[in-house]
Amino acid sequence: MSETDPKALIRIARAGDDRETVEPLDLGARVRELRKARSWTLEQAATQAGLARSTLSKIENGQMSPTYDALKKLAVGLQISVPQLFTPPQREQVNGRMAVTKTGQGALHATATYEHELLAETLTKKTMLPYRTRVRARSMDEFDGWVRHDGEEFLYVLTGVVRLYTEFYEPVDLRRGDSAYYDAAMGHNVVSVSEDDATILWVTSLI
Repeated sequence: MSETDPKALIRIARAGDDRETVEPLDLGARVRELRKARSWTLEQAATQAGLARSTLSKIENGQMSPTYDALKKLAVGLQISVPQLFTPPQREQVNGRMAVTKTGQGALHATATYEHELLAETLTKKTMLPYRTRVRARSMDEFDGWVRHDGEEFLYVLTGVVRLYTEFYEPVDLRRGDSAYYDAAMGHNVVSVSEDDATILWVTSLI
């Protein structure tokens, strides 16, 4: 990994994303999900759609393929468009995702200037990349140039004192408990100005 290219960390975090497969939509399950999202009983939903309760039950259980007229009635009753009946639910509402990383058990990726420890590495398709970093660099001369990459970044100082250099701002010293949030497309580098290596928590957006 290049010492000035955190994109390598982002590529590691995204390493399995292209293995996603698209499963066919279960229309019955989709209709049931939309109905329950509104806290409607079968009777209430059937009344709203102008369908018989038995007809709606058969649709939800995959025992009947609805006609286009029935689909239009369902859409009107659920107050959505017909295409939305065939649109998979948004993934952002998936519950129960969690990853625990014990101290010192993250994936290590050392460079000449930083020593990164990737956190929550077992979670795929993350929208954030969290990592703990030991800052080895003591001078801007140790970098080949500005670090730039897509997304936004949050930095929080855990120990020591760091100096944050950015392309469009004056350098700023940050101590334990201090933080910075910035556009990662803007050139940036971090050096330790402590006697010992400083440690920071970095969180980079992946979208």
